[in-house]
Amino acid sequence: MKTPITIHCKRGLLLLALISAGACAAPVPPAKQALVDKVLKLWNPDNIGQQMLQAPVADAVQQARAMLQGRAAPDKRDAAMNDIVGEAKQFMADATPITKSSADKLIPATIAPLLAERYTEEELKQLIAILESPVKKKFEAMLPEMQKTLGEGVAADTRAVIDPKLQGLKEKIGLRLRAAVTP
Repeated sequence: MKTPITIHCKRGLLLLALISAGACAAPVPPAKQALVDKVLKLWNPDNIGQQMLQAPVADAVQQARAMLQGRAAPDKRDAAMNDIVGEAKQFMADATPITKSSADKLIPATIAPLLAERYTEEELKQLIAILESPVKKKFEAMLPEMQKTLGEGVAADTRAVIDPKLQGLKEKIGLRLRAAVTP
């Protein structure tokens, strides 16, 4: 049997949860939203997806270069590296619009709410002006969280398209390496 205290506690927790959910979803005033939009335009976070891709592609090229050193004749090594670098550049050219589109789609739902929630209009104005202030430090401290949040979203959103392309790039590099080191 439930006591009146238990029922009131449950109702209170439910009310608190509803209030909290409503507070998180509160509409942002137009003037503040305009400031958030300006911060996003100046900061340009849609490059995060491209930056995420650059690391594994650069690693693949570096591994190829290391594997070829001392194992392939200079002419074969140079030709293979030219092909590998070309494949990597083509991969980046193909994948960058995909990640940029994903970031553009996710930024309003991920990064903009963080900025609107954690900054006042005055702080956003200071951020836009790029003043030396505690606000700049606060923003820079948030960068890893925002990059991680957006990066995880872009990765999840583009995984089905990007992973097969990345695997294809690695296979092409592997084939090219085998051809270069085979006498």
